[in-house]
Amino acid sequence: MPKMKTKSGAKKRFRLTASGKVKAGQANKRHGMIKRTNAQIRNQRGTSVLCESDANIVKTFLPYGAR
Repeated sequence: MPKMKTKSGAKKRFRLTASGKVKAGQANKRHGMIKRTNAQIRNQRGTSVLCESDANIVKTFLPYGAR
């Protein structure tokens, strides 16, 4: 059997933690920061862990894990 291919877009955007959860960058941070509150900008720094239903979708794109 040939190996399954990893989705190239997914491997650039997601990481798997040691326990198998999926980390992703925070959403709503690309533009329009002037209309966001300072607290919202502060709270959206770094990465977040995806919910279980979204994580299951991402894991199908990463059959061998990300990086």
